[in-house]
Amino acid sequence: MTWIYWIGWLLFGSAFRSLFGMRVIGREHLITEGPVLVASNHQSFLDPPLIGNLYQDQMIYLARKTLFRGFGAWLYPKWDAIPVDQDRPDMASLKAIIRRLREGRRVLVFPEGARTMDGKLGEAAPGIGLIAAKSGAVIQPVRISGAREALPRGSARIRLARITVAVGPPIRLSPQEAAAKSKDEYTAIARRIMAAIEELPE
Repeated sequence: MTWIYWIGWLLFGSAFRSLFGMRVIGREHLITEGPVLVASNHQSFLDPPLIGNLYQDQMIYLARKTLFRGFGAWLYPKWDAIPVDQDRPDMASLKAIIRRLREGRRVLVFPEGARTMDGKLGEAAPGIGLIAAKSGAVIQPVRISGAREALPRGSARIRLARITVAVGPPIRLSPQEAAAKSKDEYTAIARRIMAAIEELPE
């Protein structure tokens, strides 16, 4: 880890354990070596550091393009974040993710794109199916519970809530899925990933 990533990892980890009693289910499923596409539901701004704390080394995140301003323009690249335009997603971000995975890195992606408003799981965008097929990386499904209660969308106030992170068995695409080239095929892969997340305990 870089020193700035390590400081964030340490501070967030301490807060998650002391304030939110963070509980991890299925830690034995964690893939700690090689390229891994970590796919999680999205409840809160707390989600990236929550999942980052599962691992003992640095991982790559996606962050809204608007966060890369002022101090964020210095901080987020230090945290290995890739800027994403949520209003106008483009191939540049997808290609950056695929390239990092092919380099053997671990990348966190939220298939739903945006944070949930009501706590329910949403539809997965086909983009994660494209990333999975083009990168060939193993997919690590993760489900977060309680983060929405701790920091809901639209709120800046932290609330005390029990947070659980469930890790599922890895997903490996079939040869047919890995050869996907159409939007319908990417959507089918995305739905398979989202179904695996939904099966995890809350």
